[in-house]
Amino acid sequence: MNTILQSLLDTCADGNQITEELALACCSLQSDQLPSLFAVATQVRERAFKHNVSLCSIINAKSGLCPEDCSFCAQSAHHETSVAQYPLLDEQTILDGARAAAASGSGCYGIVTSGSGIRGGEELDRICRVIRQIRAEGLIAPGASLGTLDQFSVQALKEAGLVTYHHNLETSRSFFPNICSTHDYEDDVATVRMAKQAGLRVCSGGLFGLGESMAQRVELALTLRELDVDSVPINFLDPVEGTPLSGSKNLTPLECLHSIALFRLILPQAHITVCGGREKNLRDLQSWVFMAGASGIMTGNYLTKQGRQPGDDRQMIADLGLKLAEGLVR
Repeated sequence: MNTILQSLLDTCADGNQITEELALACCSLQSDQLPSLFAVATQVRERAFKHNVSLCSIINAKSGLCPEDCSFCAQSAHHETSVAQYPLLDEQTILDGARAAAASGSGCYGIVTSGSGIRGGEELDRICRVIRQIRAEGLIAPGASLGTLDQFSVQALKEAGLVTYHHNLETSRSFFPNICSTHDYEDDVATVRMAKQAGLRVCSGGLFGLGESMAQRVELALTLRELDVDSVPINFLDPVEGTPLSGSKNLTPLECLHSIALFRLILPQAHITVCGGREKNLRDLQSWVFMAGASGIMTGNYLTKQGRQPGDDRQMIADLGLKLAEGLVR
């Protein structure tokens, strides 16, 4: 057996975390060695989650005109795209979305807004009122992705009953200057730390296919491990016309799966969810995300792109002999 794979087996057999050196060595594995890597990743996933996987859903609650210049984003005011632009949705529309997500089998419902962040005022009050209503109905765990936070905002969300705060780091610290110049990486790290310290469940991950190396994906995973995040969403670039990355090529399915497996081995206890871009990048191998170590997928539509129908995703999970968890997968 390949010495890298043997080291993985020896390390993971007792539930130990792999080192940075071993993670970087795994980046060099060839396509014919990946099934063995996936087998180890599956064992690690099953140790943490058994056969349980989960679905999550989001609503694009406020769209467009974002002042940040992230090179991949259709909602940036710096790019000329055809994305819809609208203010924060009314409470009933957001609440109806939560009910629909619960009915589709999702355990978590994310309220997502464009922009740098929300700092008090009517928008935050409206979001907090909806969160209270979602919690009162008890159908689904409410989450939010509202940009960077201050102490007042995070406390208000916590008191309203928010379960999960989502804030992606997007990529590694070393690659971040290539994709964004309007804020610093440490601003995002500070928000993750603030949400974690407030006692919220923290969801933070990244977007692959921006031009970063496999080693830089490992760098991101190690940062997330250091921050002790609870959930890690993995997205794959689906280029949007009008953005600087519009001419980028999709990743190959095996590269996507290789990356998922690395994240599972570096973050053995984290809930790993495969989200945007899976349809275009993984194509016929979407069901393999669970064999590569994922413990969940986002279902339904994304922020500015259409996704898969929840019924198709539930059938895929059933066909694999996996169990759809009720609520958040543990």
